[in-house]
Amino acid sequence: MSHSTDQAKTRCLALLPDAAEPPTPRPGQTLDDVLAFDPARRIWLKSGLGAAVLSLFGAPALAGNADRTNGGADVGGKAPDTGRPYTAGLDPAQDYTVRFESVPRSLADRVVVPPGYEVQVLFSSGDAVEAGSTSWTEGVFPSWDVAGRRAGGDHDGMHYFELPGVDPRRGGLLAINHEQVDMRVFFAEETFPGNAFDEKTATPEQKRVALSAVGVSIIEIEFDGGTWRIQRDSRYNRRYTGNTVYDVGGPARERVGATVTGTLNNCSSGATPWGTYLTCEEATFNYFDSSQPRHGYGWVVELDPQGRILRQGVKRTAMGRFNHENVAWLDDADRRVAFYMGDDSTPGCIYKFVPDRPYDAADRAANLGLLDEGTLYVARFEPSGQGKWLPLKQGLPGLTAAEGYATQADILVECQRAAVAAGGTVMDRPEWITVGPGKDIHVTLTNYNGRGGKVPVDDANPRPENHHGHIIRWTEAGHSPLATAFTWDIFLLAGDPRQAAAQGKPNLAGNIQGDSFSSPDGLRQDPAGRLWVQTDMNLGAVATPAVFGNNGMYCVDPATGQSKRFLVGPVGCELTGVAYTPDLTTFFVNIQHPTQAWPTAGRTPRSSTLAIRRTDGAPVGA
Repeated sequence: MSHSTDQAKTRCLALLPDAAEPPTPRPGQTLDDVLAFDPARRIWLKSGLGAAVLSLFGAPALAGNADRTNGGADVGGKAPDTGRPYTAGLDPAQDYTVRFESVPRSLADRVVVPPGYEVQVLFSSGDAVEAGSTSWTEGVFPSWDVAGRRAGGDHDGMHYFELPGVDPRRGGLLAINHEQVDMRVFFAEETFPGNAFDEKTATPEQKRVALSAVGVSIIEIEFDGGTWRIQRDSRYNRRYTGNTVYDVGGPARERVGATVTGTLNNCSSGATPWGTYLTCEEATFNYFDSSQPRHGYGWVVELDPQGRILRQGVKRTAMGRFNHENVAWLDDADRRVAFYMGDDSTPGCIYKFVPDRPYDAADRAANLGLLDEGTLYVARFEPSGQGKWLPLKQGLPGLTAAEGYATQADILVECQRAAVAAGGTVMDRPEWITVGPGKDIHVTLTNYNGRGGKVPVDDANPRPENHHGHIIRWTEAGHSPLATAFTWDIFLLAGDPRQAAAQGKPNLAGNIQGDSFSSPDGLRQDPAGRLWVQTDMNLGAVATPAVFGNNGMYCVDPATGQSKRFLVGPVGCELTGVAYTPDLTTFFVNIQHPTQAWPTAGRTPRSSTLAIRRTDGAPVGA
């Protein structure tokens, strides 16, 4: 391509919407590559000015390819052998404006979705996973080795991954976390009165059964004949459990050991740009078997869903030990990347980890040690919407040997204490974090009612009684993952105005426009920019189904804050996990710990993964 053509291309790119920070084309890029980070710019392409740009990039750049994120596959074809998580693949001719009919509050023991949608129960606690395994039978309780080849309990965070040679609209891998035990599936009721696991009375076998029920399931799924199904004989189907052995990487390996038996309390999760899965441990000790090493838990664990570059999971200690909720990433044109994490404790901080070097987009195996070397930061939310990222490095103020941190391993193992010592802002239970296509970042602060003087009221935590939680939004300086400063605001305060008025507590009213909710937890902004919020009410005296209905999933407009209730779950459940096919025609959502008889009337309730589609096959929500 000639130098004059490059100059003309750059001038036309400067005419794109929001041209104050225009994307910079790199050698070999198509127009799709330049615009992939912002689907809204594709609307501009329908104009005459947009069409003029096509002549410079070449018409096939748009006509032949769907939207891509960082080199993903064409949505209409087969996935390349990248192993990347699918996060984009939008049709430039499709309007993704939210138009579904909001569903009312519900107290029913069923899943409620808008008219024109269908729900399929795809995968439930106790279902067979690994080839040759058997599924759960009502009233029959498994040995630990049998349980360890079946689906665990409390389905939570998950991610949809492409497979080489497979159209990602019709097949791929689901990686699904199992946070806790569905007690009535794995144990007879008389084993533990009240269905509460008791380590003091549990036998070694019973401990192993409980540990078999947590961890991760990898399943291959296929859309065939109008329905999704699990490929039961797939070589990819695999369980990682609390009895599996994991390698340890990073600076804290010297204190933790070379290996750890078990992962547990696998709450939410994330993915890497090179296609591995990050399962997050929300507990810092093994409460099923306290004889296990205390520092072996509370880490981010990297797994390869394809099993090609990692046959064994690795605990990445450089990312810190705390009550991990999930991981979300932001990258730049130079393949530098930051991973954002929340500590779901009371109180807890918000972190990001920046590897020392760029990731390799072509060679997955070259990224295997990337999460072992880098800088861990904690967020400090300053007044007036300013923020700083404070490095957690041994020797800095508050993090010296005199304060008890002789090595970097000490900081990582005692990360919660070190973050506060360094000046991090303690928050109201930071849970899920999501990075949007426009590089804006949101985090849910679910609730926190037991301050007890631990967390002061401040700009970022404005409620003395935060029964309903809130969502904070921030933007990195220059949209850079390497930034050490950011700007932030409170995106919304959850709550119900009618309840607040009845109780005479205006602080509980919130400012949600549209359908109100309490206790935002699960969170994901999809490639079309829609923000999906899932709730986890603690069912106390304030946040109750009587006021809000059962826990549900809401679509919130990130520009206006307008909320629409998309789904209501069955009695007693929590909504967890959001994943989707690249064209957004199927959404996968988890129902965790239902309490009555869902999904099958008259039988034991089971946590389950749903596949949700429109009956006309159009994108969900549009």
